[in-house]
Amino acid sequence: MTSFAAILARAERRKGGAEALKALLPPVPDSLKLKNTPDSRILAEMTKRIFCSGFSWKVIDSKWPGFEEAFLGFDAEKLVYQPNEFWDALLKDQRIVRNGAKIFSVRHNAVFVREISEKHGGFGTFLAEWPASQQIDLLQLLVKQGSRLGGNTGQMFLRFVGWDGFFASKDVVACLRDAGLDIASEVKSKGDFAKVQAQFNAWAAETGLSYLHLSRICAMSIGENSLQTGEEDF
Repeated sequence: MTSFAAILARAERRKGGAEALKALLPPVPDSLKLKNTPDSRILAEMTKRIFCSGFSWKVIDSKWPGFEEAFLGFDAEKLVYQPNEFWDALLKDQRIVRNGAKIFSVRHNAVFVREISEKHGGFGTFLAEWPASQQIDLLQLLVKQGSRLGGNTGQMFLRFVGWDGFFASKDVVACLRDAGLDIASEVKSKGDFAKVQAQFNAWAAETGLSYLHLSRICAMSIGENSLQTGEEDF
């Protein structure tokens, strides 16, 4: 496998130097901030990523205040006790995108968030205490216990909520394959995810960098993302 030092050097050349690359990196995830994130914000981000999947992010962003109102501020304690009539009415609510399957995923995920929160003293605490070296297990838990959190949606949720992890995007996978990892061009199987996890674990041990920064640097080292713009594929 190619060392991460070589990948970092390539990303620096592509983005205009070490300082230019550093400026494109987001802040290192703050586990204390994540731990203190209210359950309502966890459920809100979960919902946003679900509705953004396969749809225009700009449309969802523009309508988001309506989502907050329609879903009662994403208060799981309130949502889990809403009757069927409440959810049926949302199918005609013009404040939101009226996708039935996604609307009812909020009902399921409100229960999911509430149950995890009760067991761990908050869903944010649960996430903050989950090691980045075991991301694939966390993704599997989201799939099994949550609703519509498979594929890229679960990874997006973890990224946007502030959990430190990799994102197996097109550019990241291309970087891994170029470095010598034997995985498919689209990482979907458990076997390939396990290989990706092991490689990021090795790079984290090699560099001491966060998984977020490893992933972003990897993405910026290859592919069609633009010089110095940070338009990498996560």
